[in-house]
Amino acid sequence: MATAAAAMASSIHQPLSRVPVGPPPLLSIGHALMNKPTPPYPVMDLSVRQNDRRLTKEAMRQYLRDRPDTTVVIMTAKVAQKSYGNEKRFFCPPPLLYLMGDGWKHRLQPVVMAGEAENEAQPYAFIGIGSAEQEMQQMNLEGKNWAVAKTLFISDTDKRKAFELKVKLFYGTGDDVGMFCSKKIKVISKPSKKKQSLKNAELCIPSGSRVALFNRLRSQTVSTRYLHVESGNFHASSQEWGAFTIHLLEEPQSESEHFKVRDGYIHYGSCVKLVCCVTGMALPRLVIRKVDKQMSQLTADDPVSQLHKCCFHLKDSDRMYLCVSQERIIQFQATECPKDSTKEILNDGAAWTIISTDQAEYSFYEGMGPVKGPVTPVPIVDSLQLNGGGDVAMLELNGENFTYNLKVWFGDVEAETMFRCAESMLCVVPDISAFRGGWRWFRQPTQVPLTLVRHDGVIFATGLTFTYTPELGPHPPTMEEAIMSNPIRPIPEDTPNTFPTNHYPDLEQL
Repeated sequence: MATAAAAMASSIHQPLSRVPVGPPPLLSIGHALMNKPTPPYPVMDLSVRQNDRRLTKEAMRQYLRDRPDTTVVIMTAKVAQKSYGNEKRFFCPPPLLYLMGDGWKHRLQPVVMAGEAENEAQPYAFIGIGSAEQEMQQMNLEGKNWAVAKTLFISDTDKRKAFELKVKLFYGTGDDVGMFCSKKIKVISKPSKKKQSLKNAELCIPSGSRVALFNRLRSQTVSTRYLHVESGNFHASSQEWGAFTIHLLEEPQSESEHFKVRDGYIHYGSCVKLVCCVTGMALPRLVIRKVDKQMSQLTADDPVSQLHKCCFHLKDSDRMYLCVSQERIIQFQATECPKDSTKEILNDGAAWTIISTDQAEYSFYEGMGPVKGPVTPVPIVDSLQLNGGGDVAMLELNGENFTYNLKVWFGDVEAETMFRCAESMLCVVPDISAFRGGWRWFRQPTQVPLTLVRHDGVIFATGLTFTYTPELGPHPPTMEEAIMSNPIRPIPEDTPNTFPTNHYPDLEQL
């Protein structure tokens, strides 16, 4: 007999697949939805396109083999400044949309094979702040698989203390992909210039969290450049920004690919490590310092807060700071302040603004071909709980956006599923014999992926796996705890406190 336990799933961050997108022929969402033609897909038989096409075992096997997910990623800052009167404080860094995975190409292939215009199957995106006061803005996906929303703002007439961005996606045919939400964004009036305390912890920056860094020469918005990693190099991008995990380092320790981190909030004067969330590339050890009047404050030790001006001194160097020089990231040597030994004089390129970031990620695949209506809401599984064991084991799924028409699948086996509410589902764990012939003599654990499948064949990856553990004795083994892993983070925050990173490139010295 076998008992079951859910085990942690590993998630590999795949490189972005470049999806060529033609010029947007649609002027508005309203225009697209009002003029919704029937798409010509000669390869896919859309004559049987209907609301209820149950996923077959063969279709699931093909999906598990190829993993052609269609993924939507929305990257945002965690806070946004409110605009007053007629001013427009555009969100900085601006929200980024990425369309990843092979699923987008799968939609394109039938159209190309039929000789039709590619823009018939190209995705189009609109973004808004979820308010009737502002129309949604079209995002430019032309020729690439990402887009940036540079002109979003929230006015003082909007009384919300927090909000979510809404991204509306549909194909050139007018077919609705769905509405996707960002993570919550907190509204602030302006960055605090007072000395911060941990009493207002939601504006402080904890070790292991994600941040973005940007630089503005002479405080001009048009000159904004963001720290970013591309082609294995750190650079200052005017278009894309990168999310970096900021770690407090245990001291003392020397420079190494492996480093020990500690918990707590980031304070000025702390030694930190910045690691790219996508590539794993890291900068050398840095000491974060406060910037005031274009000077590095060597004695400041208060908590770092959202949208603070800061600088990064290269640990154990002679006044060398991380600096922007056009598109390059270089080392800049600060000048000693002749009037105050606790300060060092910087140039504009060495002063950075720091802000916490977040990311919402949604994956789906139309397992039985294109479906009628949107794929949203996309269900998200946050945690698993195994109940019972032996012959009768139940798995409880907790998360969000659950609906009555979802079924839990263990590998290519559909499980009996019970819908409780939008945050909870329960299913019967299939017997091990469904996956492993001769299981009575098998002594190795059997791991299967967990997915959610909608009634019309849409597959939602959870990023989780379930492990069947064989019985090693005459009595059933103790039930193991279900373990959930976060598939979005390339460097999970709950991993052990020693991190390997890729080699960082040598920074040029000015």
